[in-house]
Amino acid sequence: MQRFRDRVAIVTGAAGGIGTAIADRLQAEGAVTIVADLKQEAAKAVAARLTGDHGGQALGLGCDVGVESQVEAVVREALDRFGRLDVIVNNAGLMTFKTLAEWTEEDWLTVIRVDLLGAAHFTKQAFLHGGEAGCAIVNVASIHAVQTSANAAPYAAAKAAMLSLTRTTSIEGRDRKIRANAVLPGAIDTPMLWDNPNVKSGAETIDPASVGAPADIAAAVAFLASDEARFVTGTSLAVDGGRLAKL
Repeated sequence: MQRFRDRVAIVTGAAGGIGTAIADRLQAEGAVTIVADLKQEAAKAVAARLTGDHGGQALGLGCDVGVESQVEAVVREALDRFGRLDVIVNNAGLMTFKTLAEWTEEDWLTVIRVDLLGAAHFTKQAFLHGGEAGCAIVNVASIHAVQTSANAAPYAAAKAAMLSLTRTTSIEGRDRKIRANAVLPGAIDTPMLWDNPNVKSGAETIDPASVGAPADIAAAVAFLASDEARFVTGTSLAVDGGRLAKL
């Protein structure tokens, strides 16, 4: 299935975990994939592996999504090299842990810059450079946007705001053929899950049956970014194995 043949996709935070799985899925389905990550060399290595595994073209670029000038540079490089921008997956995320009494203003801003403003910066670029064909944006939020735990307030707040950004983007983007949807991963088998101090301490219990794979998120993202979802915009899709469904 080649749903993204000749389309150009940017995936942020794509040098590991969920982001790499998303980039892999899009490349396998024909996309020209820009692997954007804070770790430039890791991004280049992932891009090289994508072309080796699936053929086509991929490009690894360093990008701090919280710095608008770096976001602009990534989009400019994509347009200069490939001439179009069809898909943006805002996956880059940062999660740190402190109690509400311990968080400083800079702590809050550090998380918000990555988890919210990064998506906002790339969304702005979609409006500026999406072209006549429009653009599909998929924001990777979290179930923490709707149901959270202690010691992760900035992350949960930023992810909740990302859902609001998704809805606003769908409204303002309708006449520009810009669709925006969000995916809310649950417990996914990545270092981010197992390094979580709440999980390590047992404060947050994880049923092994409720742990998904990065490929599960990639499949949902690929659907929402594809033409099969042409009439889907402004929605938030939980991909959590049913964790949020429990009373």
